[in-house]
Amino acid sequence: MNYFLLTGFSFIVGTVVGLTGIGGASLITPMLIFVFNVPAAIAVGSDIVAATMMKAVASISHWKQGTLDFRVVKWLAFGSVPGALLGVMILHLIQSYGWSLDSFLLPSIGTMILFVTIAGLIQLGLATFAPNLSLLSFPNFDLETTNGKIKTVIIGLVLGCMVGLTSVSSGSLFALVLMTFFKLDSRKLVGTDITQAAILLGFTSLGHLSLGTVAWHIVIPIWIGSVPGVLLGSKLCQLAPQRALRYLIFAILLTVSWKLIHAA
Repeated sequence: MNYFLLTGFSFIVGTVVGLTGIGGASLITPMLIFVFNVPAAIAVGSDIVAATMMKAVASISHWKQGTLDFRVVKWLAFGSVPGALLGVMILHLIQSYGWSLDSFLLPSIGTMILFVTIAGLIQLGLATFAPNLSLLSFPNFDLETTNGKIKTVIIGLVLGCMVGLTSVSSGSLFALVLMTFFKLDSRKLVGTDITQAAILLGFTSLGHLSLGTVAWHIVIPIWIGSVPGVLLGSKLCQLAPQRALRYLIFAILLTVSWKLIHAA
């Protein structure tokens, strides 16, 4: 494997994430599979461990700034952490029966990326072409009530299981949930999303370490490239045309998801 190339590509992906906010797992996992011929199971596990450190560093920054909602993080984590461990347990079962993890993961990752991309395109399209469109309003989850806490845990459980299985959507789909059901103000939205993702990915990493699907010789070059890339992208994001960039990345993700689904 060409580690200089992996570091360079990770830097590009990190820059894209910093510029657009689109999740790194949707780009890094397919990159490992198609460009570097890494088996899907190793790509998922290594990507999750690589993402954990980046999310943890960012969450500490948001914690110091007070730009996160601890209650939302806590109740989502009560669902997402068991959900993620359930996803890893499913992978353990698949492996124990002698079935191919790659045959299961390739279409699963492709389907998750496709789902995330379509959700993002709908959101972006409405914001671009129908900013004043009044749609059916969603309920606001009140964490002061038992009902609101139960709904939050259930959503965390479902999305956490998806992350445990595929590594995709630890940020993207959770961000949609935060915007839809919690009506967080923009200052706390990003910090809350990153912090819950750091907790979720931390526990998911332990599961993948036990599964033996983490390759440190892949994780470290991703760290070296993606961390400065994210920092650069964050600095440049005010100068770049956000909507045009997002449409371009979504178009790439649609192609990637199609290739993953048909590669199995």
